[in-house]
Amino acid sequence: MSTRGTSPNLALNEVVAHRRAAGERLVHLGFGESRLPAFGPLVDRLVAGAHRNAYGPVAGSPGVRAAAAGYFGRRRMPTEADQVVVAPGSKPLLMALHHVIPGDVLLPRPAWNTYAPQARLAGKKAIGVPIPRECGGVPEPSALRASIAEARARGRDPRMVVLTLPDNPTGTLAPPAIVREICAIAEEEDLLIVSDEIYRDVVHDPATPVLSPAEVAPERTVVTSGLSKSLALGGWRIGVARFPAGPAGARLRAAVVAVASEIWSTLAGPMQEVAEYAFGEPPELLEHLAASARLHGAVAREVHRIVVSAGARCRPPTGAFYVYPDLEPLRETLRAVGVTDAPSLTEHLLDAYGIVVLAGHHLGDEPGALRFKAATSMLYGETTEEQWLALAAEDPVNLPHVRKVLDVVEDGFRKLCSS
Repeated sequence: MSTRGTSPNLALNEVVAHRRAAGERLVHLGFGESRLPAFGPLVDRLVAGAHRNAYGPVAGSPGVRAAAAGYFGRRRMPTEADQVVVAPGSKPLLMALHHVIPGDVLLPRPAWNTYAPQARLAGKKAIGVPIPRECGGVPEPSALRASIAEARARGRDPRMVVLTLPDNPTGTLAPPAIVREICAIAEEEDLLIVSDEIYRDVVHDPATPVLSPAEVAPERTVVTSGLSKSLALGGWRIGVARFPAGPAGARLRAAVVAVASEIWSTLAGPMQEVAEYAFGEPPELLEHLAASARLHGAVAREVHRIVVSAGARCRPPTGAFYVYPDLEPLRETLRAVGVTDAPSLTEHLLDAYGIVVLAGHHLGDEPGALRFKAATSMLYGETTEEQWLALAAEDPVNLPHVRKVLDVVEDGFRKLCSS
């Protein structure tokens, strides 16, 4: 019998639901969900697609694949429809890649908590590599070289490196220079790059340059994405992958489609209707995306201000909807209340202040470090009405219902860090 437990973020979400049902008032920053209502035209497309009850092609219908190809093409990645596969979320696409690509996988440390368990489920070794000082989502290049050499010296076989652009958990975006350097290493070491770009449309400042490895090393980069984060459709489960052009890319795509045919068959027809509309990016959808990115950025920056004011070190967020504070400067202060590592830090925040965050060791970080992930996208309101108000506001952090919860977070961190 397997001893593997539920993914830690999903397990934490269930704990929060149980404790709230028992009457506890908690500020939930432990789950990476975009807490916004579904955009009306997306709901309309879902209803319109309800008649699509046949299986259809495993990789997706010609219409949805053409729309996704256009989406990538508008991001400087020229793409044909036969390079695309859609699926029920990007998670199964990532898992399928593990099943068809031999060897071990190199991951930034910390990284999204699903990457390493998926590698282990596929019988691979997940090799964590520290991230650069300025950003997360990518391994530090010199450390990447060293990790590859060390792994091979130990008889391991690293074949794939995963990047996250922008990053979960740090809420930062790797600059083009670092992306180019990692692509050069991948070329030298013959690594496949898997670029998880599910947060690409959640870059806070539209002027920020985003460089995909598929622009630099197109023949060895698979790009995964989806609609869970940018359009707040996590429960609808819509993912997409773009494979390299040419014979090698076609073989890799065919292998993934073969896995898909035995596991998920195809993306549900109504969701393909939604995806075709969304990847087509009509003007009203782009306007909604821009408003969402502004909201995500404003609230993430405010939470960053709160934790830094309390004495934490923290990279300024530039994408996605996370901050990743480091309370190492406060270690001696925190020791006095029994906080000595990531698990005890997150337990204390929950029990003493009702603030829920995800401990860094669940993301591959050192358990003794005083680091955690806070998902700032959970702060927009408890009701659909409050969430729409936050989305439309010029100054969302000072809306009464948002400010009220931010004040709870600020008060909790102030008390924690002065205890």
